[in-house]
Amino acid sequence: MQLAIFDARVPAGFPSPALDHMEHKLSLDSLLDLQASHTYVVAVSGDSMTGAGIFDGDYLIVSRALTARPGQVVVACLNGDVFVKRLDQQLGQFILRSEHPAYSPRYILESDELMIWGIVTHSLRNHLAHG
Repeated sequence: MQLAIFDARVPAGFPSPALDHMEHKLSLDSLLDLQASHTYVVAVSGDSMTGAGIFDGDYLIVSRALTARPGQVVVACLNGDVFVKRLDQQLGQFILRSEHPAYSPRYILESDELMIWGIVTHSLRNHLAHG
C-alpha cells in the first residue's frame, strides 16, 4: 500500500496548508524495508530505553543484514534472555546499555553468550494508545 506524503516538512507548532504540498506517494514497505527477508518487527516491553525514544508498546523494525557497531540500538540475546539495548564497547569489552538512569549497564563477560539478533532501524508508536 502506498500513502500520500507531503512535499514539505510539517511544523509541530502552528498549522500549515499541507494539503497544497501533497504530491508524492510513499510505500511504508519500501521505506521500512518490511518485505525483506532480513527484516522483522518486535514489540517493546518495559521502560529501559525511553531515553532513546523507545517506549513500552512500541514496535521496532529490526534488520539482521546490518553488522552491529557500538552506539547502535540492538536486539541482543544474552545467555538466553532477549533485550533491546544500546551496544557499547570500552577497552575491547562489550556493554549493553539501557537508556534509562534506573538501569545499570550490563558488561559482557567471557563466560557470557551474546548474540546480536539485529539492529533497530525504526520505531513505530501508536499515539492513540498513549493518550
